[in-house]
Amino acid sequence: MPTRTLESSPQILPLYARAAAPMIPGLSLLPFVPGGGKEIPELELRLAGVKAKPEVVSAYAKVCGFPLRDSLPVTYPHVLAFPLHMAVMADGSFPFGAVGLVHLENRIAQHRPIGVAEQIDLVVRPTPLQPHRSGRTFSLVTEAWVGEELAWESVSTMLRRGGGDKEAGGEREALGVPEDEFVASAEWRLGGDLGRRYASVSGDRNPIHMHSLTAKPLGFPAAIAHGMWSKARALAALDSRTPDAFETEVRFRKPILLPAKVEFGSRDDAGGEIDFSVRDAKRHTPHLDGRIKPLESKPKAKKTGRNTK
Repeated sequence: MPTRTLESSPQILPLYARAAAPMIPGLSLLPFVPGGGKEIPELELRLAGVKAKPEVVSAYAKVCGFPLRDSLPVTYPHVLAFPLHMAVMADGSFPFGAVGLVHLENRIAQHRPIGVAEQIDLVVRPTPLQPHRSGRTFSLVTEAWVGEELAWESVSTMLRRGGGDKEAGGEREALGVPEDEFVASAEWRLGGDLGRRYASVSGDRNPIHMHSLTAKPLGFPAAIAHGMWSKARALAALDSRTPDAFETEVRFRKPILLPAKVEFGSRDDAGGEIDFSVRDAKRHTPHLDGRIKPLESKPKAKKTGRNTK
C-alpha cells in the first residue's frame, strides 16, 4: 500500500466542503471530489511530529469530563488523527462523500499513556468495503507511534447507507450491561449546544451535530451528539477504574437527539473487564454499549518500511 507523507495537518473546513460536494448533482464527476471510484482506495497517510496543544487538551477534557493530568485522554489521539480521516475520505478516488456516513463502532487499544508533551507520528489507512444489511461498511485504521513504539491504535467502522444486503453479517458478541442488569450510576443532561461545543474542541463539524437546521436535510429530526463524545464521556466516568494499558470497544446504537437526558451504568466482570452502557433516561433505549479489557504491556516494535508517494 503506498504511503503519502503529509507536511502538516490538513485544514478541516476545505475537506468538509469536498466531502459534502457529492451531495450536489454532477460535482462527483470532478477529479478532486469524492465519488470518482467504486472501491475504497489503497491509500495510507502519515503525519510525523504531531504535538498536542495543552490548552486544547484541557478544553477537550472539560467538555468530555476527563480529569486534567500530564497524559492525553484515551480518546484524544482520535482527535489528532481526525484531519487525516477526513483527508482520506475527501480524496477524489473515494467512492462517496463523508457527510451522511454513520459511525457504527470504535475500538481503541492504548498500550501506554501518551504524555501531553510527547511527539506522535500518526498513520491512517482505510479498509475495503464490506456488505452490511443496511448498506456497506469500511473502517479507518489509525496508529499513534511515539518514536519506534506503537503507543495507541484504533479502528473506526463507518456505514454508507443504501443498497443493503439482508444476508450480510451475523450476530455480534453482545457488549454493554444487559438490560435486566442495568443500574444507572449517573444521569447526564445534555444541552442543545453539545454538538457545537464538542466540535470546537475536536474539529468534527459534521452538519448532523451542529444544529437541527443542518441535521434535518440529512435525515435527523434534531442535531445529534457525536458518537465519540459519548464514548469519551463514558470512559471519563470510568477513568479511575481503568489501567494504563487497555482496550475499549463501543457500538453506537440509537443516536442521541439533543437536548437530551441520558443515564450511564457499568458493571465489573471477571478478569478486570468492565461493561458499560449509555441509555435514554426516559425510554431506556440504548445509545451506546461498550467494554473495557486490560492489556498486557506491549514491547516496542519498529515501524515497517513503507513506500512514499
